[in-house]
This record gives sequence, structure tokens and C-alpha cells, in this order.
Amino acid sequence: MSQPPSRSCLPGHSRFTSAAPITPYDWSTAKKVLHIGLISFFTFITPLASSMFAPGVPQLMKEFGSTSTTMASFVVSVFVLGFAFGPLVMAPASEMWGRLPVYWLSGAGFACFNAACARAGSLDELIAYRFMAGAFGSAPLSNGGATIADVVLPDKRAAAMSVFSLGPLLGPVIGPVIGGLIEDAYGWRWVFWVLAMVGGVQTILMATFMRETYGPILDARSHPSSREASSSRLSLWKKTEMLRHGLIRPIKLLLFSPISAVLAVYMGIVYGYLYLMFTSIPETFQLFYGFTTRTVGLVYLGIGAGSVLGLLYFGVASKRDALKQAKENRETDTEAPAMVPEDRLRPLRGAAPLIPIGLFVYGWTAEYRVHWMVPVLGTALVGFGMVVVFIAVQLYLVDAFNAFAASAIAANAVVRSLAGGVLPMAGLPMYTKLGIGWGNSLLGFIALSLVLAPWWLLKYGKELRDKFPIMNL
Repeated sequence: MSQPPSRSCLPGHSRFTSAAPITPYDWSTAKKVLHIGLISFFTFITPLASSMFAPGVPQLMKEFGSTSTTMASFVVSVFVLGFAFGPLVMAPASEMWGRLPVYWLSGAGFACFNAACARAGSLDELIAYRFMAGAFGSAPLSNGGATIADVVLPDKRAAAMSVFSLGPLLGPVIGPVIGGLIEDAYGWRWVFWVLAMVGGVQTILMATFMRETYGPILDARSHPSSREASSSRLSLWKKTEMLRHGLIRPIKLLLFSPISAVLAVYMGIVYGYLYLMFTSIPETFQLFYGFTTRTVGLVYLGIGAGSVLGLLYFGVASKRDALKQAKENRETDTEAPAMVPEDRLRPLRGAAPLIPIGLFVYGWTAEYRVHWMVPVLGTALVGFGMVVVFIAVQLYLVDAFNAFAASAIAANAVVRSLAGGVLPMAGLPMYTKLGIGWGNSLLGFIALSLVLAPWWLLKYGKELRDKFPIMNL
């Protein structure tokens, strides 16, 4: 019978021995839950900030005397563009100096630049501060999955990643609801004051309760004479070279790893669709169904409800598939691992088709003025599929890229965030030209063409990982 991998042999924990200090894998359940909870909450706050400001845009544009619809869209989406560039620094920095300092810097920067947004005196200032807030707030998105891999063994990782992955989907959904209430009562600047205060509290909590989790950093502390410990004596030139190498690794993954490239494109399209829907929902439900500015924010809860159901489905499906695959592996090859990274993608076979189906339902039922609950149901189907795609891809990247999980997730986050930042600016012109029915159908056909991607990776994923190794990137 095959034995589970030793904790000391897992990536990122290679030098620990039984005599070494306790590793994050050996922490108590309460300590693990605390760390996962803080990271998951941080991962919820930063995407929340991406859309929380959206209801206040008309008031802001009036205050600054601008009538440009492009600028109105850009002042919202520029935050997500910050998500695209931040991971290029945050991910390699966490692999050089540890997860904890990066989280501290990220939280402090996020809080400070949101406070700067609240005091912005011009539209240009606000755009610049929004971009920086997004860049600093990207750390939990790029490094959070790697932190979970640091503290949770692979066979128990799915539940933790499911909770963590809800933030990037539920945050943008809930953001307009909360932001609309704050803006209506206190004005748009208070949205940023609230985000700054929450970010500050989050940073204090991380500084107080979190501990370092990255194996090589802990190893260097436990073995002062080890090679890793000598990094503190490296020349400035050598450290610069290491950082440069870390900065370009996510780009190399996109260029030289077919798996990373395919999943980045897939996630980019799916995440871009989420923000495209944000641009279409207010106009669609106000124009076609007579919703008010306040009530239209509640429509986003359809995506949220679908996301929660998708989370439940993923938990059930992944456990069922994992048990089935582990049994098959043991029966056919006693040396086979209980799970391989490709097993993480199995729930996508049933969930991925719901994204194009939901887009078709949302588009055409709204086009023909069917009762508003039906297009909301369509958005729920999209949310269901999106959350399963997001969780499965994150888990797959963590398991497939091991010690380079942060760089792999960062590469994915760069493409995803670029799509989320750029596509919304094309959304309203597309719907104006094609209509909500054909506009969503175009998106649906593109999503339909991607449904086979999980099947392709299930069949050829291991072969591709062996053919395109990443250790020397």
C-alpha cells in the first residue's frame, strides 16, 4: 500500500526533520483556521473595493464636472488593472522574503491609498490612487492560495480553497449593494473611508495573529548555517537579480507552460464576463424593468446566490470524484498517488457549461422582457459556473506548480485582472450595437468554445506537465 507523502518532503518543507520545529502542517486546527480566515477575509475585502465605489460614480462625475462615459467606466475598472500588475511584484517577493511581510505591506498600502482616494481633489488623482490601491491589494489574490498550500495538506486543501476562492467572486457582487447604501447616506468619499478603516483593521489583525508559513523561510530560521540563511548576506546585486528573476517568472509561465497559458485565458474570459455583467445589469434592469438605483443593486445577489450554490456543488463533487479516483488508482497501481492535480478539474465537467447557458438565458429573456426573475436566474447560473471554475483552477495551479504556486497564481491573476479591467469598457458599446440578447449570445458562444478545456487538461495535463517542466523558469 502506498504511503501518504511525508510532510518533510512536501514542496516548501523539504529540509524539516522530526527534530525540527513544528511546521505549519503541524499547527492546531484553530491556528490554521485563523490564518485561512484572515487571508480569506482580506481576499474578500480587496475585490469588494473594486465595485463598492460603482454606485457613487454618477455623483463623483458631477462633482468633478466630467461627462465622459469612458472615464466613468475607467475610474471603476482601473482598480482591477492594479490587480494585474501588483502580483508581478507581490508573488516573487513572497517567495524571497516570506508571505508575512508582503501581507503587511499590502494591507498598509491598501488602507493608505483608499484614504488618499477619499481625499482626492481631481479625477486624475482618484484614478492614480485607485490603481495603487488595487496594486497593493493584490497580494491576497496572488499569494493566498500559496499560503493555504503552506498550511494545509493536499488531501484537505479543497475546503480551505473553496472558502478562499469565494472572495474574488462574492466581493464584487456584494460591493455595489453596500456601496450604494453608504453613498446614498454619506456620499461617495465615505465609501473609501470605510475601505481604508477596514483595511487598517485587517492589517493590524494580520500583524498580531499571523505567523510566517513559507517553508524555505522557516527552514532558514531553523538552520542558521544553511544555504538559505546566507541570503541575508547576499550582495545588493544578487538580491536584485533574484527579484528580477522572480518578476519575470509569471510571464515565463504564461509563455512556456501551455497549462498556465490555457487556464489564464480561460480565467481571464470568465472573470472578464463577471465585470461585463456588472456594466449591463444596471442599464438592463432600470430600462427594461423599471428598477431604481437602490433596488438594482439587489440584482447582483443573483450572481452571489449562484456562487454559494456552486461552492456547495464543488465540495460535494470534488469529494466524490477524489474518492472514486483514489480507489481506481489504488486498484490499478499501488504506487499511484491518491490524487493527481488533474483530479481538481473534474467538477468543471458539469459546471463549466452553465456559464454559456446562463448568458443565453440572461440575454434573451431580458431582450423579450420576460419576468425579471428569469434573467436573474440566468445570472445565478453564470455565478454557479464561475465559482466552480475559479476554485478548481486555483486548486489545480497550487497542486501542479507546488513551490512555484504563488508565481503560477500570479500569472493567472495578471491575465484575469487585465480582462476584468479592460472588457467592461467595451461592454456598453457592444450591448448598444448588438442588444442585450445578441451581445450575451456572443459571450455565450465564446464561453461554449472553452467548455472542452477541462476535458483536454484531464486527458493531457500530466503529459504537458512532464513535457514542459517549470523548475528552470
